[in-house]
Amino acid sequence: MLHTVTGKHRTLRRPLCAWLLATVGVATILMGIYFIFVRPPLLPEDLQYIGMSSERLLATVPKLTSWLRLVFLVLGGYIVGAGVLLVHLALGAFAERKPYALLVAGLSGAFTTGLMSVANLFINSHFKFALLALTAVWLAALLCYGVTTRRP
Repeated sequence: MLHTVTGKHRTLRRPLCAWLLATVGVATILMGIYFIFVRPPLLPEDLQYIGMSSERLLATVPKLTSWLRLVFLVLGGYIVGAGVLLVHLALGAFAERKPYALLVAGLSGAFTTGLMSVANLFINSHFKFALLALTAVWLAALLCYGVTTRRP
């Protein structure tokens, strides 16, 4: 870890790769908050993918929207939790270049941001470009880590 000691206070300077990954973590937290508080149960692209109007769908499954609100509450909570852990990883083990940090960051990104991006591309979501941008920052953090890690 890069650090400077000045008096009684220690100032940490983290590498760019750590800040890039932390940015993905903060964006992930914001995404989870969106799922918890803002996201409607059915988006236009959801209905388009299902191939049914909301009126017909809700007539067939009347409790669908209340069930989906609970699903998105739980999903949003998990997304926020993953974002918090990603920020912690980024500013801790990733910044310190611990041997396992790149693997953990790679796996967590592939299974969270990566899969969400693929699913949103598949359904032609309005959010696909935002998710692809987030995935690009995640990949940049991994590449930056690999390029800047000193080898003994």
